[in-house]
Amino acid sequence: MHRLVSFVIAAVLGSTSVTSQAAQPGLGVPLDPRGAQVLSKTVFPDGRGLPPGQGTVAQGRTLYAQHCAMCHGVRGIEGPAARLAGSDGFIAWSDPLRPLRALKHPILVLSVGAQWPYATSIFDYVRRAMPYHAPKSLNDDEVYAVTGYLLHLNGLVGADAVMDRHTLPTVRMPGLARSVWAWPEVALHRSQIKSHAPSADNSETLRKR
Repeated sequence: MHRLVSFVIAAVLGSTSVTSQAAQPGLGVPLDPRGAQVLSKTVFPDGRGLPPGQGTVAQGRTLYAQHCAMCHGVRGIEGPAARLAGSDGFIAWSDPLRPLRALKHPILVLSVGAQWPYATSIFDYVRRAMPYHAPKSLNDDEVYAVTGYLLHLNGLVGADAVMDRHTLPTVRMPGLARSVWAWPEVALHRSQIKSHAPSADNSETLRKR
């Protein structure tokens, strides 16, 4: 009887193993290190992962008009897509029409320029997902330029600014001060980012928009 039970258990386990192997779809191909490097597109808050290249605010202005203004508005505040410039909130003294736009498009209550804590994240998102009608169609120089122009719309960099892998991580975003961290190691990293930022506090400029 004991041998019979052992045989049944072994048969069940064996059939389960064969079934699980047969159920595998067999999709995909091995990825060599060179191929993995090409697909590695993550940009970290401290700038790790930023590619070579550069773009100016002036170049970004032209690209923005061509690819972005149709959804975000000429000044980045009109919508209907997410508001890119200015402070958060339903009302702003410098933007009297905001309540009307926000009633029609509630997403306009929030602002990328006021909320996002790292300028490098803007680059990462634009490169991955924008423009909406043709994501990933911009090259790295163009993404740097668009990112620079968005920062300029928020009063965080000057009209003559050049964005690259060295200058972009130094831009201090107002949203960083508003961020709340649950892990001490992240808070430490946040303080390191702030220590490398320019000494001038640009958040006041943003709050006035």
